Amino acid sequence: MEDTQNIQSTENKQNDKPQWYVLQTLSGYEKMVQSNLFTMVENNNLQDKIIDIVVPEEEEITEKNGKKKVVMRRKYPCYVFIKMIYTKHVWYMVTQTRGVTCFCGPQGRPVPITEEEVKRNQLERITEEELDFKVGDQIEVLGGALKDFVGEVKEINFDTQKVKVIVSMFGRETPVDIEFINIRKINA
Repeated sequence: MEDTQNIQSTENKQNDKPQWYVLQTLSGYEKMVQSNLFTMVENNNLQDKIIDIVVPEEEEITEKNGKKKVVMRRKYPCYVFIKMIYTKHVWYMVTQTRGVTCFCGPQGRPVPITEEEVKRNQLERITEEELDFKVGDQIEVLGGALKDFVGEVKEINFDTQKVKVIVSMFGRETPVDIEFINIRKINA
């Protein structure tokens, strides 16, 4: 009997903390679903249950008629990320929103994504206190075209969540912008 109560109290504590979930939407309806969810939150006074709704996008440079243009492209077509405190009422309200097909999880029930996935998808902004490096530190690049390069941090930009790093390429010092999640401080 005590084990059952302990499990229920653990679930209740976990449900009190907002977590990120993934919603599947109709194709091309991601922004509309985001807008509809924000409206639903306002109308039903659910600001304390639904914290954030994100459609991850990335910049893509396209060339049309000889002109280069920067276009925002969805990282995950047909998916919207939502940070919420899970309850049956919130689940019902979200799934009844126009354009939402279901939550990603077994039988349409939401399964929270891991902290690693949240960081990888840049769903939450990294604050100054969370950074383990500062200007002047030696870092190693963890991903992208410059993987395994070593450089020195010259500038930190919290708006873009990027760091300007000086790396040595072909015998020259070259400044490059790298996202926070793609670098790690080298312990000397």
